[in-house]
Amino acid sequence: MMAAGAEAPDSWYLALLGFAEHFRTSSPPKIRLCVHCLQAVFQFKPPQRVEARTHLQLGSVLYHHTKNSELARTHLEKAWMISQQVAQFEDVKFEAASLLSELYCQQNLVDSAKPLLRKAIQISQQTPYWHCRLLFQLAQLHTLEKDLVSACDLLGVGAEYARVVGSEYTRALFLLSKGMLLLMERKLQEVHPLLTLCGQIVETWQGNPIQKESLRVFFLVLQVTHYLDAGQVKSVKPCLKQLQQCIQTISTLHDDEILPSNSADLFHWLPKEHMCVLVYLVTVMHSMQAGYLEKAQKYTDKALMQLEKLKMLDCSPILSSFQVILLEHIIMCRLVTGHKATALQEISQVCQLCQQSPRLFSNHAAQLHTLLGLYCISVNCMDNAEAQFTTALRLTTHQELWTFIVTNLASVYIREGNRHQELYSLLERINPDHNFPVSSHCLRAAAFYIRGLLSFFQGRYNEAKRFLRETLKMSNAEDLNRLTACSLVLLGHIFYVLGNHRESNNMVVPAMQLASKIPDMSVQLWSSALLKDLNKACGNSMDAHEAAQMHQNFSQQLLQDHIAACSLPEHNLISWTDGPPPVQIQAQNGPTTSLASLL
Repeated sequence: MMAAGAEAPDSWYLALLGFAEHFRTSSPPKIRLCVHCLQAVFQFKPPQRVEARTHLQLGSVLYHHTKNSELARTHLEKAWMISQQVAQFEDVKFEAASLLSELYCQQNLVDSAKPLLRKAIQISQQTPYWHCRLLFQLAQLHTLEKDLVSACDLLGVGAEYARVVGSEYTRALFLLSKGMLLLMERKLQEVHPLLTLCGQIVETWQGNPIQKESLRVFFLVLQVTHYLDAGQVKSVKPCLKQLQQCIQTISTLHDDEILPSNSADLFHWLPKEHMCVLVYLVTVMHSMQAGYLEKAQKYTDKALMQLEKLKMLDCSPILSSFQVILLEHIIMCRLVTGHKATALQEISQVCQLCQQSPRLFSNHAAQLHTLLGLYCISVNCMDNAEAQFTTALRLTTHQELWTFIVTNLASVYIREGNRHQELYSLLERINPDHNFPVSSHCLRAAAFYIRGLLSFFQGRYNEAKRFLRETLKMSNAEDLNRLTACSLVLLGHIFYVLGNHRESNNMVVPAMQLASKIPDMSVQLWSSALLKDLNKACGNSMDAHEAAQMHQNFSQQLLQDHIAACSLPEHNLISWTDGPPPVQIQAQNGPTTSLASLL
C-alpha cells in the first residue's frame, strides 16, 4: 500500500497537467476546464514544489486568459510565498515575482510591485538570466513613472552585473537602454561617452549575427534620433544610411534557434518585424524634417501596412505607439502639402487610438493638441489655434515640443496683429540670439524666421533681412528645405516692397522651385502671387499671365480642400481643449470658417 502511494503522485499529477495543457491549447482554448484540472491538484495535498508550481500555473492562466485578476493575484502571491521556502526553485520563484509585479502594476498597485521586485533582485544574484530580467523590469517600472534617474541607476547596476558574469551582449543592452533614457532626459554630456562605449562593445562582440545586428540597430536608432532631436537633418544622413543597410542585413538572416551558452544572453531587444517598422519610422521623421514630403508619405504607407499586419497577431502596446508617432508626422506633412481634410481624419484616428489606451493618451495629449493647433492655422481659425496651443503648453514637459508650440503660437499672434504684450513675452522666451531653451538647430533657425516675420509685418525691413539671412544660413547648413523656401519667399516679398525687383526675382524663383519639390502648397501660392506682381511690374505680360494662372490653380485647390475639411464632422475637434478625446464627433452644417488669403 505504501509503495503504491509513493508512486501515485507522479502519475496523477502528470495526468492532470496533461489534461490542463490540452484544454489550454485547444482551439478555442477551454480555460475553465484547464483551471478545473489545475485546481484538482490541491485535492491530493501535493508537496511544496508541486503546490507552488501549480499556484504559478493557475495565476498565469487566469492572468493571461481571463479578467479574474483578483484570483490570479491570490495564486501568484501563494506561489511567490511558498517558492521562497523551497531550495533550488529559481524558475518558479522568479517567474511568480515577475508576473505578480506585472499584475500589481496593472491594478495600479505600483507601491506593492516595487518592493517585490527589489526583494526578487536581491535574492536572484546567483541566477544571471532572472537577475537581469528583473532589473530590466524594475527599470521599466520606474521609467513608466517618469522616474528616469532611478531607472538609469538600475540599468547601470545591470550593465556592471552583466560585465561581471561575462555577458557583453546584455551589458550592451543595459547601456543602450540607459543611453535612451539619458537622451529622453536631455543629459547630452553623459550620452556622448556612453554611446561611444556602446559603439565599441557592439563592434567587438562576436556572437549570434542576429543579436549583433539588433544591437547595431538599437545603437544607430539612438544616434539617428539624437541628431534629429538636435535638428541636424544633413549630419544624420550617414547614420541613417547605415541603419537602413543594417535592417536589410537583418531581414536576410535566419533566426537560428541556437541558445546562447551564457544564460544572461537570453534577451532580445525587439522582434525583427518591430525593428523594421522602427526604421521606417525614423526615416519618416527625417524626411519630414528635411522637407522630402513625398518620401515621408511613401515610407509612412509602408510602415502602416506592416503595422496593420502585425497588429492582427500581436497586441504589443509598442505597435500602437509606433502608429501614433507615424500618424503625427504624416499629419504635419499633409497640412504642408495642402491635404487638410485627410490630415483632420488622421487626427481623429489618433484620438481613437488614444481612447483605447490611457497611457498612450497621457504620452501624446500635448502632441494631439499641437496638431489641432496647426490644423486651425491652416483653416484660419486663429482663436481655436491659440486655445489648442495653450492647452498643449499646459500638458507638455518636453522642452523641444514646448519650443515648437511657442514658435507656432507666436506666428498666430503675429497674424492677429493685436496681441503685442503676449507676443513679446513669448519671443523673450525663444530668443535665438540669447539663452535659446533647446539645442535644436532646426528650432533655433525657425525662431530667427519668426523674428523676421514680425519685423516684416512691422515694416522694419533691414532688421527682417538680418533675421531671415540667419535662418537661411542655418537651414542651408542642415538642408532644412521648408525653412529655406519660407525664408526665400519672405525675403523676395521684402525686396519687392522695397522696389528691388531683380533681387526679389532671385529669391522668389528658387523659393518656387523648392516649394514645388517639397511640395509646400502655401509657399507655392505665395510665390506665384509674387511672381505675378513682379512680372507685371517688369512688363513681362506672358510670364505674369502664367504666374496668375498658377496662382489661380493653387487657390482653387486650397479652397476646395478648405471647404472639404471644414465640412467634416471631425472639424468640431477644434473646440476640444479639456479631458480625454471626445468619443462621438457630431456632424455640423457646412463650413464655419473663411479662407483668408495666405498673402
